[in-house]
Amino acid sequence: MEPVAVARPPLWRRLAWTVPWLVFQVFPVLDLVLTPRPLLLRVLIGAALVAFTAAYMSVLARFNDARGVRPDFVVVLVLALALSAGFGTSYAGLWIYVSAAAAASLAERLVWPVTGAATLASAVVIVSYQDWTSLFLPVLCPLTAATLWGTRHLLTVNAELTAAREELARNAVAEERLRFARDLHDLLGHSLSLIALKSELARRLAPVDGARAAAEMADVETTARRALAEVRDAVSGYRQVSCGQALAEARSALSGAGIAFRGPDRVPSLAGPVDAALGWVVREATTNVLRHSHARTVTVVLTEDGVSAALTVTDDGRGPADDTEPGSGLTGLRERVGALHGVLTGGAGPGGGYRLRAEVPLVPAVASTSVTA
Repeated sequence: MEPVAVARPPLWRRLAWTVPWLVFQVFPVLDLVLTPRPLLLRVLIGAALVAFTAAYMSVLARFNDARGVRPDFVVVLVLALALSAGFGTSYAGLWIYVSAAAAASLAERLVWPVTGAATLASAVVIVSYQDWTSLFLPVLCPLTAATLWGTRHLLTVNAELTAAREELARNAVAEERLRFARDLHDLLGHSLSLIALKSELARRLAPVDGARAAAEMADVETTARRALAEVRDAVSGYRQVSCGQALAEARSALSGAGIAFRGPDRVPSLAGPVDAALGWVVREATTNVLRHSHARTVTVVLTEDGVSAALTVTDDGRGPADDTEPGSGLTGLRERVGALHGVLTGGAGPGGGYRLRAEVPLVPAVASTSVTA
């Protein structure tokens, strides 16, 4: 997994973080003002403290930008060592800044070794000068480092969570696009095939049987209006297809095409997702029969045993071609059925033609009721 880029706060906010920690500068500043020393030495110490503070603020300004040891960190480390070793315990608190700078800018493998060394150096200075009242300073080194390291960790975790949310949102959009494309294909593929078939039949009947041709065109109008309504519902996200509805539509469409339809006497009451998935199977099978099969009879068998529901659609048409790749309709059906932990299989029927079977677990299983298909 690639590292997540952590968005850093604005520069002014990062610099503002450094201000509360400058409180420990009061000890070296008081020492500089109150301890009698030659003027030149005071100027040198003052300049060193200014350089130390500037370097420390530079390190904190690139908070959580761990790209190795930078010159500003080296300046903080060297000046802390020189001032504390040369001028006593008033400067031992500078090692707290070294710990903070390490936690803010170094790689994780370096943070705690450097913090440990800074804690030890501060303790050595205090013990060397036997200033026991300043023993709290070494304790503050790891505490300060832990505080800043925890802040870094929180920034990283928040960045990872933000990236994860964005990825989930992108996946949700992609899944919704696939769902809509699949629904649109299933809706329009069935309806347009039926419209084309009935329009062709009406054209042929027009010269010899005007009344029958008019009836077929009325069916075309009804189918077109229903398809328009279904597309609108699909866009709104509220459209559902039931197995019973799909069976009734299949009976009407196939009978109009002169294909005998044998369906179940009753449709079991199924959970919504299972009912819809099987309805789409019936629709896709009907569409394929109308388009490709040249079948004379289509048989639909629907069973459920309280554990799973099984739907089998068999025709006596020409069957699948050996070199035929699965179309987008069957691919979409496999996705629908697979999403319910079901299985969709298709291929040559036992007596020729084509056989499409879907088996879907019932979640939850519900009682059956008799419905006329």
